[in-house]
This record gives sequence, C-alpha cells and structure tokens, in this order.
Amino acid sequence: MLLTAGTQKKQWVIRPPNPEADQLAKSLKVSPLLAQVLINRRITSPDAGRVFLRPKLTELISPELMPGVKTAVKRIKQAIKNKEKITVYGDYDVDGITGVAILEEILTLLGGDVDYYIPHRIDEGYGLNGEAVRTLADSGTSLLITVDCGVTAVSSAELAGQLGLDLIITDHHQSGPELPRAVAIVHPAMDESYPNQDSSGSMVAFKLAWAIANEFNAGAKLEPRLREFMLNATSLAAMGTVADIMDIRGENRVLTSYGLKALPNCELCGVQALIESANLTGKGLDSFDIGFRLAPMLNAAGRMGHARLAVELLTSTSQIRSMQIAEYLKEQNNQRRKYEQKIFKQACEMITEKGLNHPDQKSVVLADENWHTGVIGIVASRVVDKFYRPSIMINASGPIAAGSARSIAGFDILGAISACSRHLASFGGHKMAAGITIEADKIESFAADFESYAKENLGEDDVVAKICIDAEVPLSKFSRETVGELKMLEPFGQGNPRPVFATKGVRLFSAPKRVGTKGSHLQLAITDNTASVRCIGFGMGKLEKKLLDNEFFNVAYQPQLNTYNGSTNVEFVLTDVQFE
Repeated sequence: MLLTAGTQKKQWVIRPPNPEADQLAKSLKVSPLLAQVLINRRITSPDAGRVFLRPKLTELISPELMPGVKTAVKRIKQAIKNKEKITVYGDYDVDGITGVAILEEILTLLGGDVDYYIPHRIDEGYGLNGEAVRTLADSGTSLLITVDCGVTAVSSAELAGQLGLDLIITDHHQSGPELPRAVAIVHPAMDESYPNQDSSGSMVAFKLAWAIANEFNAGAKLEPRLREFMLNATSLAAMGTVADIMDIRGENRVLTSYGLKALPNCELCGVQALIESANLTGKGLDSFDIGFRLAPMLNAAGRMGHARLAVELLTSTSQIRSMQIAEYLKEQNNQRRKYEQKIFKQACEMITEKGLNHPDQKSVVLADENWHTGVIGIVASRVVDKFYRPSIMINASGPIAAGSARSIAGFDILGAISACSRHLASFGGHKMAAGITIEADKIESFAADFESYAKENLGEDDVVAKICIDAEVPLSKFSRETVGELKMLEPFGQGNPRPVFATKGVRLFSAPKRVGTKGSHLQLAITDNTASVRCIGFGMGKLEKKLLDNEFFNVAYQPQLNTYNGSTNVEFVLTDVQFE
C-alpha cells in the first residue's frame, strides 16, 4: 500500500539525556526531568534557569532602549501639547489590534486628540495604503502612527510626507532594501544589538506607550492612573505576543507571564466582556486560552467583517456596548469556523483529486473562486498540519486573486514566493507565513514554479511531520509532584512548547473506550510494569481496534494533573501512538 502525505507516520525526534541535567536540577532544586526540559529550551545555567522559572517585571528591557523610541516620544509630546490630531493606524490581526488599543489608551489618557484606523482586510489588504493616507490627511490628521505595519510602505510614506503628514512607524516585520521616510521608525531590528529582536508588534507599541508614560510622569514611580494603564497594557501586549506566535522566551516570557496573570483582573471592560463571552470567567488564563479562545474572537472581526470593531471593544468604557460587541464577535467566530470547515473539506478533496498528496509532491497550491479571503490563511495552516507541505490557498473570485501561504519548519516560504515573484502582482510576509496577490490567469504557472522551487529545496525527510520529544522515560517518573512542577514552565508557546515525553513498549492496562459525541476520542490506561497511567487520545478513536490487536506499542504524550471528585491524579494527553 502506498503511504501518502496526510496518512504518513510521524517521525519522533527524541532528545538524548543530558549529563548536565542532574547538576542543574540540584542547583535549581527541581526534578531532573524539569532540568532536562530546560536544557532542551537552551536554558543551561542555574542563573538562566532561575530567571526562566521565576520571571520578574524588572527584567523587562527599558522602553527607552527600543530603537527610535526617544525621537517618537518627542514628536508625540509636541502633538499632544499643540492639540494636533493623531491617528493610530494598525494591522487587522490581534497583534495590531492590541497594539492600537494600547497607544490609543495612553494618548487619550494624556489628553491627546486621537483616533484610530484599521484597514479592511479584503477591500484594502495589509499595511499602510495610499488611499487611506489621503483620507486621513483630508480628515485633519497631522501625526500618523503605525502599529505592526509600515516598515515596507515606502511609497505610502512618501505620499504622507507630500500631504503634510508626519509619520511614526512602529513595526517588527522585516524591512525591504529601502526604508520609508518617517520622523521615527520604532523597530527592534533598527539596532542589531537590541536584546529582544523577537518583539511582537504589540510589544513595540507597549514599549512606546511605556516611554510616553515615563515622559509625562512627574516622579520616579508611575502615578496611579499611569500605573493602572501599564497593567492593562501588559495584558493587551501579552495577547498580541501569544497570538502572533512570537518566541516565548526572554523578555517575551516575562511580559506574557505577567500579562496572563493580570488578564482575569484587567480593568478594561472590553477585555472582561471578551473573557465572559468565551466562558473563561473565574479561572486563571494560559496561552492556550489566548491562542484558541480569545484571539480567534478578536481575529473574527477582521476576517468576517471589519477589525475596527475589535479595537472599539478593547477601548470601550461602556460595559453594555462591550458585551454587545463581544457577543457579536463570538457569533462571527462561529461563522468563521463553519466557513473554515467547509473550505478545508473542499481543499482536502481537491488535493486527492489532483494527486497533490503523492509522496513526490513537495507543495500544495489551490485556488477557488468561492473561498472566503478572511479564512484561507487558517485553512492553509490546517492543510500544512494534515499533509505537511508548504501550502498556499487562493481566493480567485476576481481578476486579481488573493492568497495566504503557510510553511513547514526549515522552509522559508517568503523566499520561495520571492523566487517565483515574476507571476505575482504583490507579496509580503515572513519565513513561516505570507500573502500574495496574483492575476487569476497566472495561478497555474505560479503553482508550477513554486512546486519546482520546493522540489529543489526540500528533501524527502523534510516533508515528514516530526514530533519533538523532550525525553524517553518510564511511567514511574511522573509523580503528582513532578507533573505539578512542570507547570513552572508555563506560559507555553513558540520556543517553549508544552513538553512532550515518550515511553516505548507499553501495553494496555485497561481496554480502550471510544468517547465523545461521535466516538472520535479514546480513553485507555497503559502500563510499562513500573506504573500505570490513564490516557486520553483526542481524535484517536479509530485506533481502538489496532490497540487491541497489538500487545505492545509506543506512546508520546503530555502529562497533566486531572482533578475529579476531589481526587487529583496524573493523566496523559496522547500526542501520538506508534506500533512496531
């Protein structure tokens, strides 16, 4: 039987035991298992381990060190003093939305005449566009501040200057060969020595807002209203950092850790309405809650309608209006899910029909005139998850089609698109995600060139999905104390994934049972003769018979503590099951 992409066996990459783990564990007074995970995250010294496990707000980098901040603050202070109209112009994703909300709040708090502008995802597309610049100039704006965009907007920046607009750019994306003309460019990459080159767009906005607060503050410590603002801003910036899949180590870990802790008690009524609508009230929030519950609701505004509504939510002072918007975003997100499921099903059928799931195929490029532009990026991610190929989904409803691209580890999809750019009207993005516009009649030739590039740059092993495993260990290692200690690694995210472990040669301790409304999940208990553990395998219902037919098998899993009827026990969430 031919094993095709999408049904292929995943490759386990098991990290070997590190001889330094025991010594690190003694220094930090933690288990060797936790020390091994730290080493896997490149945390190798006791000092680095203490900082990682117990992050402190004092470890945040001074906002004045962010490249471009001092010049930006000077111009903003002048604009507030002279009662100039300031417009904050942000991207329509969560990173941009939260960054805009942060700057809008601080400028309003300090008496600025401030408005915000979010481009329409479908009608205007990403970034600073000329038509919007003209509209803002006509409306009386004299200072334009971008968030999460602008560093490649050379022509739009030139137009802003011609129309008498002063421009401050805050961004974190890769710049082009030419920088736009601006009063200031607040961007970590403008100085290679800046410690946090992985700052999100919301983090950059947070640092600018912090520096503004410092400039307007009378004493050494922030006055109460500015302190309250900074606490709220920490939560917003944490949401943007997690949603934009930034590396959750270093300064990003400090910000996210404190932002998550402060989020349930955030003073912003829009945030509370969002949490309530997501049914998360009264519990501690983690990065999963942001990435899969809150962020999709905020993103739904831009994907299904207009992201300006999400900014209104985060800056609203009305509890009633906040709940109205939050409930509307919840409905929009549910609608988005339906579109996504429908398009993903169609994409999978097209992949099979076109033979794009053949092992020799190294990429997936699909187009359809009925696919919703706001959803195709998510579908591209799901296609990558299922078939493990760089994937581009295109809405071809008009003469100029729009596409979203997602990549696999080790493949620079922006570089690949750039190599095939002779077919494109425009493109942009980064190594793992990008967007394109293309004339509809050029899609086929572009797809052929993109596949040729992928074949030249991807080997057979590159397109095999991999599971990175922190350690291979016996089941007896997972006491309640050890599993509880692993929570010190939170928050999880890019650069600090939730740890995965493996045990080989286990057998059933109790028969597997299909659970869930459609029997799609699996409950079972396993043993390796050192201990037995209950497991849940989400989406693994079809493995029931195979588990009964095999005496021994291997499991990869994420350990967690499960409390039921007042009793707390160790439980595994299965990541993969392999049979010899």
